[in-house]
Amino acid sequence: MTLVLTSALAQGLLWSILAIGIYISYRILNISDLTSESSFTLGAAVTAAALIRNVPPILAICLSVLAGCCAGYITGFLHTKMRIPSLLAGILTMTGLYSVNLRVMGKANIPLNQVTTILSNLSGLLGFRKDRDAAIILGVIVILIVILFLVWFLNTEFGFMIVATGINDRMVTANGVNSDRIKTAGLMLANALIALSGSLVSQYNAFADVQMGIGAIVIGLASVIIGEVFLREKSFIVRLFGVVAGSIIYRMIVAFAINSSLVNANDMKLFTAILVALAIYLTDFTRKRGTKRAESK
Repeated sequence: MTLVLTSALAQGLLWSILAIGIYISYRILNISDLTSESSFTLGAAVTAAALIRNVPPILAICLSVLAGCCAGYITGFLHTKMRIPSLLAGILTMTGLYSVNLRVMGKANIPLNQVTTILSNLSGLLGFRKDRDAAIILGVIVILIVILFLVWFLNTEFGFMIVATGINDRMVTANGVNSDRIKTAGLMLANALIALSGSLVSQYNAFADVQMGIGAIVIGLASVIIGEVFLREKSFIVRLFGVVAGSIIYRMIVAFAINSSLVNANDMKLFTAILVALAIYLTDFTRKRGTKRAESK
C-alpha cells in the first residue's frame, strides 16, 4: 500500500502543474480552454522526440514549454483575431494538434525506457534506486519554482492586466489596454505549464502516447475544484497550493478506488466525471450556504 501511495504522490505532483495551467485559463482568465488536452500531449511528444535523438533532458523540457506556448498562441489568435468563441477555438486547436503530435512523434507511441531522462539523471545524482522517488523531489522543486514565478509575475503590471482581463475585459479595454494581447499571453502561459506537465509525466511513465492527453482537462478541473473545496477564499499563493493538494488528493482517491477494487480500471473516466460533478456541486452548495448565513446575520 505504501508503494501505491508513493506512486500516487509522484503522479499527483507532476499532474498538478497541468492543474495550475488549467487554473490560470479557467479561473484567472475565465476561459474554458480545451487546448490543454492536446498541449499536454504536445509537451510529451516534443520531449520524447527530442530524447530519442539524444537531446539533453533539460533542453527537451524547454522545447516542450516553448511548444506549449505556441499552442496557446494559436488558440489566442483564433479567439482574439479571428473572433472565434474561446471554446470552439480550443476545440479547433486541439483537433489540429492531434496531427501535429503524430508528426512530431512519427508514430503513435514512443517508449523511453532506454533513453536518459531528467528523472534517471536525478536518481543517479541523489542515489535513488527508483525514478519514483526522484519524481517526488523533482515535482516539489518544479512546483515551488512555478508557484513563486506566478506569484511574482501576476503581481507585475502585466500580470495585473491578466487578472483584470479575466474579471472584466471591457473595463480593461476602456482603460486603453489591448485585452486581446493579454488573453493571448495568458493562454500561452497556461499551455506552457500544461506542456511542461506532459513532458515530466511522459518521462515518469517512460513513454509518450498520442492518446495520453484524453481527459486531461477533466483531471485538471478535478484537481482545481477539489482544492477549492478547502481553500476557496484564501490568498492567491494558498489557492495555488490548494490546486497542488487537490491533484494529490485526486490521485490518492483514484489509487485507493482501483486497489480496493471499488472501481474497475476501465471505468476511471466515468469515475472521474462523477467525482468532478460532485466536487462542483459541493463547492456551489458550500458557497450558497455561506451566503445565506451571512445574510441571516
